[in-house]
Amino acid sequence: MKKIPRLAAAALALALLLSLAGCGSADGKTHLTFQIWDVNQRDGMQAMCDAYTAQHPDVVIEVQVTNWGEYWTKLEAAAESNTMPDIYWMHTDQILYYADFGILADLTDLYADEDPNYYANHFSDISIGNASGSDGKIYGVPKDKDNVVLVYNKEMFDQAGVAYPTAEWTWDDLTDASQKVYDATGKYGYMAYNDEQLGYWNFVYQKGGYILDPETKLRTGYTQPATVEAVKFYVNLQKNDWCPDQNYFAETSPGTAFFSGMGSMFLEGSWNLLSEMTNYPDMVGKWDIAMLPRCPDPMSGDGRGSISNGLCYSTAARGKNLEVVKDVLKFLGSEEGQRIQGESGAAIPAYLGLEDTWSKSFGNFDYMLDLDQCYGQFDYAVQYINNASRRKWKANVADVMVKVYNGADIDSSLAQMQEITDRYATAE
Repeated sequence: MKKIPRLAAAALALALLLSLAGCGSADGKTHLTFQIWDVNQRDGMQAMCDAYTAQHPDVVIEVQVTNWGEYWTKLEAAAESNTMPDIYWMHTDQILYYADFGILADLTDLYADEDPNYYANHFSDISIGNASGSDGKIYGVPKDKDNVVLVYNKEMFDQAGVAYPTAEWTWDDLTDASQKVYDATGKYGYMAYNDEQLGYWNFVYQKGGYILDPETKLRTGYTQPATVEAVKFYVNLQKNDWCPDQNYFAETSPGTAFFSGMGSMFLEGSWNLLSEMTNYPDMVGKWDIAMLPRCPDPMSGDGRGSISNGLCYSTAARGKNLEVVKDVLKFLGSEEGQRIQGESGAAIPAYLGLEDTWSKSFGNFDYMLDLDQCYGQFDYAVQYINNASRRKWKANVADVMVKVYNGADIDSSLAQMQEITDRYATAE
């Protein structure tokens, strides 16, 4: 007999329970809780909530921060006891788990009264996909979107006499610049560390391979020729003197190495750029960002690709104040709400056409990063890898990748990764 997952049991219990009371208080107002995991975005989220309260004085929303390490443990426990926050962030890695067990409210028709095609008209396919369940219904209002950029040290490039990265840079330019920087400064070039979204996934899609079949989203493509070649290229970068090995990264993250002046390039998520400008004031003006270098000889496509993810706002299917919460969610996904998010610096809005509102949050610095390099990649962005079975196999696949970086045969390791994921695909 199969063991029923904890959330499945919770869903069965929720199906039998109705809330006994709302969250009203002695002041006669409805008090809602909004759970997030990033303290850097708290002020932006609160600004959106305060804007809603200004229009609806009878609703008060408190933003609460729980660190990532505890967030999902607490959320799952809350789901089991029917005490979930009124509003909470949902990550792509988790949304199918919660949606498929009936925990999340169906928000597909949230905007039906004003525009039946609201989601399609105002959010990209990637943003909608990140907010959807296995059944195709929408279980979250798209919040933001991101992608991966190349961060580079301008001073080191100048010392090495190397021109800054351009949109036409290829993998060859990346390796050539890395060698020249290393020869001239003794500092690392591109730091290729073991990561998925901030690492080899991007190279796989640039080469023309895939991690997840774009058509069915059931089977992986670890043994596809383009995938194999891309992984070999990426992993073998660490064989160069200018690239640290994974033992180095076990002690020092690429970001730490970069901002301490030990390396000249690494891949970074757009979500970290503002905090890095803030946290490293001595480096402002000494670094910038560029589009990811493209593959010079792709097996298909034009050699470009950047993994793009995005969060969404969700609520419980049987929340105590569901109708009020849904109205708040409508505001969070509105042009006004998304603009507040962007201008606050919280994240790049998912709402189409508001991407550059995020630029305003960088206005307090004397130097502006070339954020157009980030926005431009949305034209060919690749949706973050996820399906219903990934949460079951991703840890096992990651373990094999660790062995690859430590010298295991790449072809046989990728075949093993394919075998692992195929077992779960067959079981679906």
